[in-house]
Amino acid sequence: MLSRVADSLFWISRYIERAENIARSIDVNLCLLLDLPGEDRHWDPVIQTAGCSRDFYQKYAKATSENVMDFLTLDTENPASIINCVSIARENARCIRETITLEMWLLINKFYHRLHEKNIKAEMLNNPHDFFTEIKEFCQLYVGIQDGTMSHNEGWNFAWLGKMLERADQTSRILDVKYYILLPDVSMIGMSLDTVQWTALLKSVSAFEMFRKTYSSVTPQNVSEFLLLNKEFPRSVMYCLEHAERALNKITETKFSNNGEKTKRVLGKLKSQLEYATIDEVISKGLHETIDDIQLRLSHVNAAIRNDFFDCTWQA
Repeated sequence: MLSRVADSLFWISRYIERAENIARSIDVNLCLLLDLPGEDRHWDPVIQTAGCSRDFYQKYAKATSENVMDFLTLDTENPASIINCVSIARENARCIRETITLEMWLLINKFYHRLHEKNIKAEMLNNPHDFFTEIKEFCQLYVGIQDGTMSHNEGWNFAWLGKMLERADQTSRILDVKYYILLPDVSMIGMSLDTVQWTALLKSVSAFEMFRKTYSSVTPQNVSEFLLLNKEFPRSVMYCLEHAERALNKITETKFSNNGEKTKRVLGKLKSQLEYATIDEVISKGLHETIDDIQLRLSHVNAAIRNDFFDCTWQA
């Protein structure tokens, strides 16, 4: 396998996962505003989660529903918008058309053209819930088609590695933003508004039902433990790191076993740090500080992957 092919598969999965997470954040925030009408300030955390707050406020004076939805979804000048994520994923797919399956290509191409339809903005603003549900379903369908039609070889494992790392990154971002930004005042912690917001956070990662099967009450500590340390929920940081490590081990079990040693070491340290942590230790250290450390280590994992696999010329 050419390193450029592995690189493209890795980033297709990351960008599709990123597009889905943006759609999730917007859709859940729209539902949250039904409970808290007139609370435009709740859009700022959505922008923060996407990592494009500076670019947004250079273009807009205020974070309104229409401004945020347009900027994060259809603005081609915003590198983090859904339309750009899908466009980059499609271009990567086009470059490795001979590697992916026909079904994968047809879906991602259809997704791309759907977002470029003439009246797409009016459709989004007139019926946002159905629109963002469609985007989420496109992303989930792509993952299912990839899983069901592509051989589970090196290429598939690179795609899965990218997906798991992106999901870990997005979950940690969402958790950090809620903890630090959503509440207007620390005195409101534990009040009804706080519970509504933590519930919205769980719903943004489709975790609410599974969370309630594990915990009896929605508290910051319980939510943080579930989304950081739970080994069974597929969007928790711990689960994502475990499955990223499995994919990496599958890749390095091949004849290219001399590759990936730095990545295995960096990813293994991060996974071990969380594996043996308790939520009391995390809270004692500081949730924000812990998540900052996770984000930093994830960036080191990404750099190690690029160095071990993508900046070289190994091929099968």
